Amino acid sequence: MSDGVVGGESNKDDQSGEHFGLPNAWFVCADEAPDEDFYQTPRMVAHVDEATLTALTEFYRSFIPPQSDVVDLMSSWISHLPAELPLGRVVGLGMNADELAANTQLTEWSVQNLNEQPVLPYASASFDRAVIVVSIQYLRRPIDVLLSVHNVLRDGAEIAIAMSHRLFPTKAIVAFQSLAADERMNLVRYYLDKAGFREINLLDCSPPNADPLWIVTGKK
Repeated sequence: MSDGVVGGESNKDDQSGEHFGLPNAWFVCADEAPDEDFYQTPRMVAHVDEATLTALTEFYRSFIPPQSDVVDLMSSWISHLPAELPLGRVVGLGMNADELAANTQLTEWSVQNLNEQPVLPYASASFDRAVIVVSIQYLRRPIDVLLSVHNVLRDGAEIAIAMSHRLFPTKAIVAFQSLAADERMNLVRYYLDKAGFREINLLDCSPPNADPLWIVTGKK
């Protein structure tokens, strides 16, 4: 894997046994085969309950201003953005071309394995909002990725990282399979802090009788 990051601290994994002060052992997964193999087959399915996705879309109504340029990281066949919300660019980056091509909310998309190449393929100060939906648990170099997200966001722009309790157990990192829900939210808060974000908030947007929805936000 590349050791490059955009701004901030350098990744000292090999020398210190830590990833930005966190144990490297937290960032391993059971399936060490290339991610491209796992994501080769399209999955045109919802990974959490419909009520949870509806709650996420409702959150976006207040989080994303009209005409924003949005980057949807670890994207798939739908981005859950409000259909009535006028937006500028909506850029998706994910692992499966068929899923991304099926996402009618995207204005453009590309395939990139963030575990192998954590630097985003966009110019600095390109976006007003960044979103990651029920996927942060698969990043093995999350702070490197979020440093790059910080770089491609404009001043005052924000990120929202949505989480639930479902995951692919062979691909999720150890930390997300061993920590309690509040500890996972605090871990993501730590990620954002180390990547240079401020005004970090932890939100419980869970609907009743459905999969939970926890969202961590931060501002550049």
